Amino acid sequence: MTEASASLILASTSATRADMLARAGIVVASVPPRVDEEEAKVALRAAGASPRDQADALAEMKARRVSARAPGALVIGADQVLDLGGEAFDKPRTREEARDQLLRLRGGRHHLYSAAVVARDGAPIWRHIARATLTMRAFSDPFLERYLDEEGDAVFSTVGGYRIEARGVQLFSRIEGDWFAILGLPLLELAAWLRVTGALEE
Repeated sequence: MTEASASLILASTSATRADMLARAGIVVASVPPRVDEEEAKVALRAAGASPRDQADALAEMKARRVSARAPGALVIGADQVLDLGGEAFDKPRTREEARDQLLRLRGGRHHLYSAAVVARDGAPIWRHIARATLTMRAFSDPFLERYLDEEGDAVFSTVGGYRIEARGVQLFSRIEGDWFAILGLPLLELAAWLRVTGALEE
């Protein structure tokens, strides 16, 4: 399936999101959105956008960008932002940054905002933002160092330095929210809307 011929496109290179859709039987073409996310985040934060609004704006930006070059297709843009008391976290770039993020999250609660926006012909036509609340346990310093050793470069793949579907689950004492949204895509709401539009069978 090519970008030009696809009727349903995921504007993302995220293997996790693509796998979620594939396992759900939702056939999409994955297309890189070619968005400078770092520049966009700097601009959004300078404008005072909340973590929730940052997730929404980035998802829309991705959907619009790919939709503009795929006439008639439904293009799904998605983004996830970690919110700690109003501060948005980025993916750690070094072990030290991962350690610092996890130490700041340790023993407290934070939120994950997962936004999805669908665009057609360059304009958004549907959006949903899901919020999950996660409580991280007061793990020990030696546990943290073992965790960082075992996860290796995987800690650089997600904000907060954890993958909830892997060893990262051991960091938590409570998780509230939809599982798919925690992984980065409000899949239940997206699938329901796609059925309403006829893109998926009832």
